[in-house]
Amino acid sequence: MDITQREAGDYLEMTVAGRLDAAWADHLARALEEAVRGGAHRIRLDMGAVSYVSSVGLRVLLRFFKQLQRIQGSFAVVNPSEAVRNVLELAGLGALLAGGAAGGAPPTALAAARTVEHAGARVDVYDVAPAATLRGRVVGDPAPLATVDFTASQCRRVACPPTIFGLGLGAFGEGFDDCRGRFGEFLCAGGAAVYLPTDGGNVPDYMVAAGALVPQVSALYALLCEGGCRWVARFDGPDGGALPLTAVAEVSLDIAAADTVGLVMVAESAGLIGAALRRSPAHADGQSSPFAHPAIREWLSYTPERAYGRSLALVVGVATRTPQGALEPLVRPLAAASALAGHFHAAAFTYRPLQKGPIEVQPTVSALFDGEHLEGVLHLVNDDRPIVGAGQSEFLRGACWIGSITDVTVEHD
Repeated sequence: MDITQREAGDYLEMTVAGRLDAAWADHLARALEEAVRGGAHRIRLDMGAVSYVSSVGLRVLLRFFKQLQRIQGSFAVVNPSEAVRNVLELAGLGALLAGGAAGGAPPTALAAARTVEHAGARVDVYDVAPAATLRGRVVGDPAPLATVDFTASQCRRVACPPTIFGLGLGAFGEGFDDCRGRFGEFLCAGGAAVYLPTDGGNVPDYMVAAGALVPQVSALYALLCEGGCRWVARFDGPDGGALPLTAVAEVSLDIAAADTVGLVMVAESAGLIGAALRRSPAHADGQSSPFAHPAIREWLSYTPERAYGRSLALVVGVATRTPQGALEPLVRPLAAASALAGHFHAAAFTYRPLQKGPIEVQPTVSALFDGEHLEGVLHLVNDDRPIVGAGQSEFLRGACWIGSITDVTVEHD
């Protein structure tokens, strides 16, 4: 099978020649996936030189038709050969032909309030809620993590409705005794909460708001943001490259013109660098220095190199120019050469394209849990070890919801 492509106004036109059968369906799927990952959300497939389409080939066409419809893009077959037209009509897939529902005009997009360049990347900024601000809440005390001696009195119930996003150490369950052997990293955003249990299974678990159901986390400590995000920033990494987490934090602070921001990001990952607890910090078994060598190997797992590349990452956290006050115990320098500090957790999912423009947090996050596979949860870190250090997490393109944090309150004994 031969595949060529060219830009045609708002469309990417791909010309296919040969047989679209089981032997070549994956070849076409890979070409279409690379086009979508590259930002092509309106695709016309010229199948005038295709002599045969099997059911395997039809599934590829239908998959991208549905995928691009979900993000208000389009996918249409143009100039079909007689064989292609016949099989599409017989299969009830006439909507794939040019002129069907997926071949219409592109939706009208809200113009960006401004466009900025940062570290070689283009960032379109949308001012979607001019009156919105965030309030920070520190729930509990992270200090007992150093000696892994959390007790029942330090466990608090945290609700995760769509108006709150944040991170911490917690678990799903009925209080401290129920969760004692499972506490691990968690994050919440858009009415969804996800955490990595430390009971040995290493399988992330999640809850998504539905009807009257609001996810609840039994938290040892949490850093939460409540309110609204004023800005949506859409970014594409520099040509042939990606934006490191520090650059995302820097541009977010610049956009908000603030000393501290809370942010939620859904972005295509170029690789995540992070750590995760192996054991519950409420189940120490009398160990006094669990994070000293060599015991640390039993307590923490690190990514030796970038993980979850080409996945879609949901990242939640706080970045600040002034790591002091209530935030000081919860934030760390984002990079050795950076004056910024922050705390970020990430959940990695299988890839799906994002609708362009100023999308909303809740439907975007809900769609991840509805349609994609949750691969892992990490506390993002900067690995700046000489020679062997893997650096920091990087992102190719995505959406970032940003809010300035006006004050931070503390809730613990």
